[in-house]
Amino acid sequence: RWVLSLECRGSRNFISALRRAVEVDFRDKDKHKSQGLYLLTTGIPDQETHTISAYVAEACTGFDLQLHVCLFSVTEGTDSSGIIPAHYASPTETANAFKEIVQAAGGRFHWFGEAGIFESDDITSIISEMEKAKNYSQKCAFLVESLKQRS
Repeated sequence: RWVLSLECRGSRNFISALRRAVEVDFRDKDKHKSQGLYLLTTGIPDQETHTISAYVAEACTGFDLQLHVCLFSVTEGTDSSGIIPAHYASPTETANAFKEIVQAAGGRFHWFGEAGIFESDDITSIISEMEKAKNYSQKCAFLVESLKQRS
């Protein structure tokens, strides 16, 4: 609702934005089984990671709210105008911070850039399921083959 009326501005005050979303805009949160927030970002928040993680863990407790983060890495260390942000962190430091925050919220983390996908909880999960299926298939094939040899 309210996000459609927002204009792009240069703040990375994560806690303020999350507080707005959770405390103001989730008025009917008790009526829903689960809800998710998606943070689309290109940089690290201005607050300390442990502070955000603690707030997120508390905010998500009591109802089924998950925070998911989509981190888009642009040219390392600069914004689109080439100016180093006020709160600088390398892409890896930024990704690690958001992974910690997402873990506190029980959500998923996705990191991508112009070169493609660097990391994605969904893709990791899919690959894990595919590996399990492959192992199961190999065990079944071995079992079938051993039964054929006994006959």
